[in-house]
Amino acid sequence: MDPTCSSESIYNLIPSDWKEPPPPPRYVSVFKAAVKDDKQKFKTAMKTMGPAKLEVPSPKDFLKKHSKEKTLPPKKKFERNEPRKPPVPLRTDHPVMGIQSEKNFINTNAADVIMGVAKKPKPIYVDKRTGDKHDLETSGLVPKYINKKGYGVTPEYIRKRNEEVKKAQEEYDDYIQENLREAAMKRLSDEEREAVLQGLKKNWEEVHKEFQSLSVFIDSIPKKIRKQKLEEEMKQLEHDIGVLEKHKIIYIANKQ
Repeated sequence: MDPTCSSESIYNLIPSDWKEPPPPPRYVSVFKAAVKDDKQKFKTAMKTMGPAKLEVPSPKDFLKKHSKEKTLPPKKKFERNEPRKPPVPLRTDHPVMGIQSEKNFINTNAADVIMGVAKKPKPIYVDKRTGDKHDLETSGLVPKYINKKGYGVTPEYIRKRNEEVKKAQEEYDDYIQENLREAAMKRLSDEEREAVLQGLKKNWEEVHKEFQSLSVFIDSIPKKIRKQKLEEEMKQLEHDIGVLEKHKIIYIANKQ
């Protein structure tokens, strides 16, 4: 039997005049007209392969021959300021011959060797059993840097920098003390700081617990907004906790 002919058919539950609802209107940006006008304006201005109001060079200012050649300075007369060298001897000139020296070079060299200071051998080291030799000075095995006069002494620029840091810290301390005297700022005690820190951690645990209780599927805008809000609160609490843990001295402004 055909189910459509029965009075108890489920198809009778569907209203005969039901129509599919129309889709929601598309989003239209409020800047659509302005962007379209700007695009058309710049597009019209560039139809001439560049800006339309660019100055065109005059036909009379064409490139002429030799116009880019560099002009040489005027020619000057050469004057020799240095004295001339002695002339080359002529081919007919002969050197003076027959001059002999009475110096005994053998005895002189022997005396220089005997009386001279012996040359110290260059320090070397051998690192293999085959006898490979290397320079000992450049090897780093000789402790020559620790024997320098300025070894272990604080450099001048570091001392100057430390003095500047110390001076800046003193000025900051004076500023803080002045503000404290004027009752403009109040220093948190260790107990108050610890209480604030524990309170922030407790708030973070509560927000984190609430964050963990969110549903796995975030399929609606309110859920997304709530998740984003909880993440921002946790991030701000983590930042505040880090500041309190990093700085042991905390100043707060008194309420006027």
